[in-house]
Amino acid sequence: MKKILVLATGGTIASTAQANGLAPGLSLAQLSGYFNHFNHNMLIDFRVLMNKDSTNMQPEDWLTIATEIRNNQLKYDSFIITHGTDTMGFTAAGLSYLLHDIDKTIVITGSQVPVSFHKTDAKKNIRDALTFAQKAGLPGVFVVFDGVAIIGTRAVKMRTKSYDAFKSINYPYIATIHEDTLTLSQPFQREVPSFLKTSMAICPDVFLMRIFPGLSPMFFDFLKGHTRGVIIESFGNGGLPFEKRDLVTKIRELTAHGVPVIITTQCLEEGQNMDIYEVGKRAAEAGGITAGDMNTEAIVAKLMWILGQTNKLNEIKRLIQTPIAHDLTYI
Repeated sequence: MKKILVLATGGTIASTAQANGLAPGLSLAQLSGYFNHFNHNMLIDFRVLMNKDSTNMQPEDWLTIATEIRNNQLKYDSFIITHGTDTMGFTAAGLSYLLHDIDKTIVITGSQVPVSFHKTDAKKNIRDALTFAQKAGLPGVFVVFDGVAIIGTRAVKMRTKSYDAFKSINYPYIATIHEDTLTLSQPFQREVPSFLKTSMAICPDVFLMRIFPGLSPMFFDFLKGHTRGVIIESFGNGGLPFEKRDLVTKIRELTAHGVPVIITTQCLEEGQNMDIYEVGKRAAEAGGITAGDMNTEAIVAKLMWILGQTNKLNEIKRLIQTPIAHDLTYI
């Protein structure tokens, strides 16, 4: 009989109508009742860690969740985290790095509509999360939502209203779930390089910038003294402008100042290759670190986790470009 710990953090799934709109307010007894309705030969314990709209979720909250799981890893077979959808992808990625060495199934789920509403996706997602936690037997962090399981470093919220809110970007779905039936999509193994150290440190001092035609290079001057890492969502295959408004020179200046600059793409799928075009090669030569086909949620969480361990540019680049928890297929 599998023993599962459910950690509640708030989110839409636990929201109720309040004076200023929907906000987390469901009691633990109410939430646990929905889980126990689908309980088949499982021992389920419940704990409330926080009661937040996920918009208010911070990297420090990832540490709270990760610490609770680490402290209870010997007591439970699997863990389920109920969470809001808006920052679920960031939390899933953050936990994937903080808990990369944990040999347990960790499931994150939530809903687009509160569980207490008559028409809701929450009950299906709860049932699917329990099925996956009980039957998958896979180590790692997974988002379970609308009948699919997604590796935690690849989950991106695509829709604000529809039940199929999440998509697995640049990586196959791990499994499909229908009621109590789990179908694994392909053989799956945990991806943890042997040299990785366990680290429960996070440095949130990173800045994410989406470039656009007309962006002034002066913004980069401000970043030198106010952030420890920069992530740039570039055009296409990783190109940055170097004519008129020269951003490439600013990348070189940031790197010389000891600030790592991670280059990703605004294109959601297929990643980038900075070796194809001159605009990409110049950015790479200036010190820009390519992130290949990683998604932005994973890059943000990974860089925060890396900066919690080191300030050395060479080590930052090595860790960013090391596949961890299937976050990166190529660079």
